[in-house]
Amino acid sequence: MNKNKIINFEPKERLIEKAGSYIDSVELFLEERDKAVPLLLKALKHTDLKLRHEIIFLLGSFAKQEVAWPLYQMMVDPHENEESRREASIQLSVIFPFLKDPQPLIDRLLEDLKNADPELRLNAAFALGWEGNDQVVIPLIELLYDPHINVQQTAVSALSNLRDDRIIGLMLERLEHGPLEQKRSILFNLWRFYSKRDEVVSIYLKYLDHENSDLRFDALVLLSSVTDASEHVMEFRKCLRDQDSRVRALALKDLCEISREVLLGFKDEIEGMLSDPDMKVKQEAIKILKKIRTGPGI
Repeated sequence: MNKNKIINFEPKERLIEKAGSYIDSVELFLEERDKAVPLLLKALKHTDLKLRHEIIFLLGSFAKQEVAWPLYQMMVDPHENEESRREASIQLSVIFPFLKDPQPLIDRLLEDLKNADPELRLNAAFALGWEGNDQVVIPLIELLYDPHINVQQTAVSALSNLRDDRIIGLMLERLEHGPLEQKRSILFNLWRFYSKRDEVVSIYLKYLDHENSDLRFDALVLLSSVTDASEHVMEFRKCLRDQDSRVRALALKDLCEISREVLLGFKDEIEGMLSDPDMKVKQEAIKILKKIRTGPGI
């Protein structure tokens, strides 16, 4: 054996080790930023998913300009795994408002919306969905009619992220006439239209009566997130008679948050739910009855 032979360490290992040191210390990254950024961009090709996620987050936070096009290349690369491509599109949507000249990248993504690959259309749509990006409204609206439901749902999310209240009318039209999964996606995004809160609440209330149990349950989940059960006691009580046990259980859980005095008004109705065939419903009913019975004067 040649004792003078030099053993070369694997460059990839050193690269990953150095990348890890920047992840562990933002101060070190900022101190060595000029060499840290290209090193981390190079490391993206060799790291596992966990470290890749951390690198993308770090670069997206402190090196937005330098990372934009590399993120795009990752997003469009068919050899990248689906999770990495999706994460790149998400990070692009975050850094876009901070880019000095985003238009060339926007133009490229608009072209990608017409690509034959539904995964690329989906990721491009999400990347374009950031507040104030009004030029993409029409292309994203066209994706609401895409043949792939996942692309449709992403278009809903992207349009909602634009924070343009003028879009809500279109959303409501698709809520009436779109396929089920698109309806569910729209319901879950309506809360983003803050200035239309009253209208959104009325829509959720309306969908508590929908024939589809998934939509009724979604509407109740979302109603609970934007308003208080005490504001709509009668509507929540009506849900106690729903055929779907998920709806009954959630309605009881929400009603448990209102005052004991109000709950006393329909104590008998809640006691009747102790015989409900669903154990979760029974458990939620017991919680309310315990609240009633352990209150002042009981």
